[in-house]
Amino acid sequence: MDSDDLGLFGPGSVTWKVHEEPILIVAGLRSLYLQALHPRAMAGVAQSSNYRTDAWGRLVRTATYVATTVYGTTAEAEAAGARLRRLHGRLRATDTHTGEEFRIDEPDLLRWVHVTEVESFLSTARRAGLPLSDAEVDGYYTEQRRAAALVGLDPATVPGTAAEVAEYYGAVRPQLRMTREAAETAVFLTAPPLPWKLSLPVRLGLTLGPPRWAYLGIAGTAFGLLPPWAHRMYGGLGLPTTALSADLSVRALRLAFAAVPRRYLEGPLMQAAKERAARHAALAG
Repeated sequence: MDSDDLGLFGPGSVTWKVHEEPILIVAGLRSLYLQALHPRAMAGVAQSSNYRTDAWGRLVRTATYVATTVYGTTAEAEAAGARLRRLHGRLRATDTHTGEEFRIDEPDLLRWVHVTEVESFLSTARRAGLPLSDAEVDGYYTEQRRAAALVGLDPATVPGTAAEVAEYYGAVRPQLRMTREAAETAVFLTAPPLPWKLSLPVRLGLTLGPPRWAYLGIAGTAFGLLPPWAHRMYGGLGLPTTALSADLSVRALRLAFAAVPRRYLEGPLMQAAKERAARHAALAG
C-alpha cells in the first residue's frame, strides 16, 4: 500500500471540505446527545466503556480515529478500522429492557452511530454557514459509506443521500426513547468533569470559570442543534426559536474559530494529509 497516498477521500472530496471546519467539535457533541436516545446503543456504551471516568480521553481517541479515517493514508485508515472492529468484537452488553445479551458490533447499532455522527457533522457545518449544494450533501453521505465499511458495515446498507438519511431516521425513531441512562448521559455531556489542568479553578471554588462557561456554551449550542423530534424526546418543545438561537450561536462560533490562525486548529493528521496532497499536485503539475 502506498504510504504517500491520499487516503479514502483526498482533496476535492466533500469530506475534506466538511472536516476542515473546526466547528465540528460542536457536531461531535450533538451526535452524542442523539446517540443516547437509542436504549440499546446507550446500554452498550454505559456497560462497556469508561466514558464517565475517562471522558476526555475517550473524546481524544474518538477524534483521532475520525481524523485518521478522513486524513490518514489508506493503510492508516484501514488499520484504525481493524483495531476498532477487534475491540467491538470482544464487547458484550445486556439490554436493560429485555435482559438479552447482545454484541456491541451489531449492524443496527453500528449503523445508528455512523448515521448520527455523519449527519451531525454535515448539518452542523451547513447550519454554521459552510456553503454546500444539495449535490455536495449527497456526495458527503455517499463518501462516508467508505468510513462505514471500516467499522464492519456493508456500505449498501448505509444511507448514502440526504433523502435516505431522513428515511432512516423515520424508520428508527419508534425504537428511540428517553431512558434513565439517556437522561444521565445528557447531564454528563452538558457538565462533564474538566481535565485536571482546567479544573484547578473549580478546586479553588471558581466553579464557573472561563473553561466551564466556554464548554457550557458549546454544549448548549450542540443540544440546540438537535432536530425538533429529539428535543421533544428530551422533554423540550422543539420550538422554531430554539433552532434559530442555535443557528445564530453556531455561526458566531464559526466566526470565532475563523479568527484563530489555522496552524492552531489543524491537527498533525490534517497537516500531513495536506503536505501529501501538495506533493501529489506538484508531481502532477
